[in-house]
Amino acid sequence: MKKLKVAVIGCGRISVMHFGAIIASEAAELVACCDIKADRANAAAEKYGARAYTDYREMFEREDLDAVHICLPHYLHTAVAEYAFERGVNALCEKPMDIDYEKAERAVRTAEEKGVLYGVIFQCRYNNSAKLVKSAVESGRLGKIISARSTLTWSRPDEYYKESDWKGTWDKEGGGVVIDQAIHSIDLVNWIVGDEVASVSCSMANRGHGIVKVEDSAEGLITYKNGVRYGFYCMNNYGCDEPIEIRLLCEKGKVVFGYDDAYIEYNDGMKEEAHQDGEAVGYEGQKDYWGFQHARQIEQFYKACLGEEELEISGKEALKTHALIMEIYKQGGMK
Repeated sequence: MKKLKVAVIGCGRISVMHFGAIIASEAAELVACCDIKADRANAAAEKYGARAYTDYREMFEREDLDAVHICLPHYLHTAVAEYAFERGVNALCEKPMDIDYEKAERAVRTAEEKGVLYGVIFQCRYNNSAKLVKSAVESGRLGKIISARSTLTWSRPDEYYKESDWKGTWDKEGGGVVIDQAIHSIDLVNWIVGDEVASVSCSMANRGHGIVKVEDSAEGLITYKNGVRYGFYCMNNYGCDEPIEIRLLCEKGKVVFGYDDAYIEYNDGMKEEAHQDGEAVGYEGQKDYWGFQHARQIEQFYKACLGEEELEISGKEALKTHALIMEIYKQGGMK
């Protein structure tokens, strides 16, 4: 069996989710890792048995790569992805695609023109809870969605932002609680509704942080062309990271779900539920709120690279959520 030669660009906090999945996969071989901070690159290289680089361009020159995992600050995502595409290398990028819509759209076009794959991480779609709800909607068991809501209350104190040289910035992260934390719950609803957005009305503010200017609170109403109305609320001024909650009101029942569990109660009295099963891949240093399904999405990306399956969460697919996130910021009025 051919093994893909892969590398990780960016060895920060989220990279552990990628390293763990790569090492566990039979479809890939980790050959290199890169970070502008030499200590990070060297530590990852030693731990996972790869060659270390501090310049991704040098890495591309020296390594014969099939795919790269991009785990960089948001504003660098599409620039590095396009660099890979131009060299015929597939790329799997952490969310969000970018802090700009036009750049993300251009990266999608570049990947298509070069005939390579562009995957974007939205691993929560692979949670058992999300898969059950998506199935119940697509099969017609729940009937038409009438309305939806999502709630996220997490904790990101000033100390969290002090630890980073790019978090909490407009020019590097692209925002705060919406683009970094709530993007996953917004993506899940957008994916399950599966229709074009007609309008967005929202407000956002920085209510509890002294050292950053990005939003830490946001709420709004998203209306879809099929009539679904989706209300969202998110904030990172809470005392801990509570589980997210998404609710759907449908013609034939109601849904309550989060990352770990889903409960469906149909109008005829029938019930369905799903729960997170044990994850075979051990993510050392992982955070519960990141979810546990990076390995599932990464393995699907590898199968697509090997021509065994169609890529499920492509750049083109991810653009749907990226466009919505950008519209939320446009209507929020803080930028």
